[in-house]
Formats: sequence, C-alpha cells, structure tokens
Amino acid sequence: MPDPRFLQIHFLAPYTAALLNRDDAGLAKRLPYGGHLRTRVSSQCLKRHWRLADDPHGLDRIDGADPAYRSREIIGHKVLYPWAEGLEEAVLEPIREALLTAVYGDKGTDKKSRQTLLLGEVEVSYLTAEAKRLVEDAAGDAQKAKEIANDWRKAHKANFKAMSENARLPAGLTGALFGRMVTSDPKANIEAPVHVAHAFTVHAEEAESDYFIAADDLAREEDTGADTIQETELTSGLFYGYVVVDIPGLLSNLGGDARLAGAALHNLVYLIAEVSPGAKLGSTAPYSRASFLMLEAGDRQPRSLAEAFRSPCAAETGQAVAALSNHLAALDAAYATGETRRIMSLANADVPEAERGTLADLASFAQGLPARIADRTA
Repeated sequence: MPDPRFLQIHFLAPYTAALLNRDDAGLAKRLPYGGHLRTRVSSQCLKRHWRLADDPHGLDRIDGADPAYRSREIIGHKVLYPWAEGLEEAVLEPIREALLTAVYGDKGTDKKSRQTLLLGEVEVSYLTAEAKRLVEDAAGDAQKAKEIANDWRKAHKANFKAMSENARLPAGLTGALFGRMVTSDPKANIEAPVHVAHAFTVHAEEAESDYFIAADDLAREEDTGADTIQETELTSGLFYGYVVVDIPGLLSNLGGDARLAGAALHNLVYLIAEVSPGAKLGSTAPYSRASFLMLEAGDRQPRSLAEAFRSPCAAETGQAVAALSNHLAALDAAYATGETRRIMSLANADVPEAERGTLADLASFAQGLPARIADRTA
C-alpha cells in the first residue's frame, strides 16, 4: 500500500420527497451537468451538519477536541457574557469596541460589517481574560477605560497570534478539519485539509411542486376554504458525494497528534454515512443513510468519480455502483495509481480491487491512516 497521503471518501445517499438545501428563492439547489439539471446539496450544507451533529460519533465527543464557535457575536455572547452584565456602560463600551476591532477588523463595531468568524476555545479564553484585566485596570474610570482600551487595540489590531500563542488547536477541531479564513488577519488563516464537493444526483432532477394548506381546527361549518395556502418544492434522488482528506495537512493542523487525527477521521466516516442535511424535518423527515461508501487511500493526486454520472443513470444504488465501478476500472487501467480501497455497500455490484466491510470496518481503516504517516516521518 502506498503512503496514505490522501483519503478519498465517495458515497451514494438516497432521499425521497425532501428539500435538503434551498437557494435564495426557496427552491432546491441545482447543478447543470451532462446536459441535464441535477438536484444539488452544497458543500457548506454538508459540512455544517457534520460539524454540528449531535451524534454518538459527533466531533465534539472526541477526547481532546477543543470546541470552536462560528459567529459574528463571539465577543458579546462568549467573551463578555455573562460576567460583564451590570458593569457601567461607559467603562465597558470602549473595551468592547477594542475587542471587536481586534477580532473583526476596523469595521468590527458594526455587526453587519463583521465576518462570520471561527474562534477556538483557547482564543475565547484569552480574550475573556484580557477583557477582565482591562476592566480591572480601568477601576471604574470611563476615561481611563478609553485610554487602556485604545492602547490594547493598537497592540492587538489584526493579531491573532497573541490569542493562540502555543495553542495546539487555535480554532478548535473544527478549524483543524475545515479550515479558517480571517479577512482582517491573513496570518490567522488555517488551510483546510478536508475538501468537500457539492453532492448531486446521479440522474436528472426529480422534483415537483407540493401544494399544501393549513386548516383552522376551530373554524365553523359555514367557514369554507383553507386558512393558509402555500407551495413548496420537493425532490427525490440518489446523490453522489465526494470528500478528500489531506492527512499530512490534518496532522500539521493538529500539532502532529496522530491519535486525535485518527479519531477525527473515524468519526468523520460515520458522520458522512449517517448524518443527513436537516432541512424541513417536521414535514419531510429527510433521514437517510449512505447506501454505498468507498474509501481510497493513496499518495497520488485525488480524483472525483463524478464523471461516472455525466450520462445520467437510473436512481438505483446497484446501477449507480456499476457505473462508478466501470469508470473506476477505466481510470485504473489508464493511470494505475494503486489506491487501497474499502467499500460498504447495500448493492451486490463488484468494485475493482476493493475489500468489502461494514461501516465500522471502514471507520477503523480510516482511523489507522494518520499513525502510519506519523510513524514513517518520526
């Protein structure tokens, strides 16, 4: 087996009568591909549900996984709340503004101008300690608070380094996996080792407009008609999804901790297979699990298998796996990149050079990859 620099994860997941991911008009997101429109689920949507999953394999269940918070309200909701309640506003305001400017940039005092930013627990703890120190130094003097806040602002403007000095996970496990972009301080950016493609249906879109009403339970017999009349879109489909993990990049973001990297990959495999986008839960119950999952480990540049579905195939797992296998065999014959493969499948179709197993088997396979790299580079 070649050095497992990259882990590629391919999945097929079925959904019926759902609206998994909407555009600005409230309709299903779409993608033109192969001369046909496909229903699409964005990578942002997928990653959000994997990040926040309340699940036995949730990322927050991993030992040593520091939390992180993605928000425009971190200063008010995490740094100053609740200890700063009741403080004199004239003292607190310049300190609050200094914190907002340090984190969100020159326009940070205006909520609408702030970037939705990811901060790890270590950074939140640093800012909280600094805020408390500044309040204490001000000693209730509003003018002094302005002076020390201004000095602190100059020292910390666009400087995340002080917030996360010597921190293993400056943006938590979330940032280590999915990266972080800070427009106010590019030095605080974290390169994402997990790359997620938009999922799309392997067939042409299947959609309908769903007309529905809301009836008034207390209406009298002479009251006719519906209380509310609305329309929504519902779609069905078998989606192909693709994820790549740059394992050395993940190890770098985790300070070389192969145990934590392995645990993250183990749980990520479970989340990809089991966690569904959560839109319109009450009216569509869009709960599904992957009907096919393939892991590939190798040292060559990754490649999506989306081309297998450029010509739409039937919305059936067995036929989709057959199409994927045919394309994979052609790639193997042309490139001979030698990836090691593991599959979990509800279909009986064969996959070239792949070892079959359960979801637990695939997750364990992924978990062991970081240690192999760490051992060879030690």
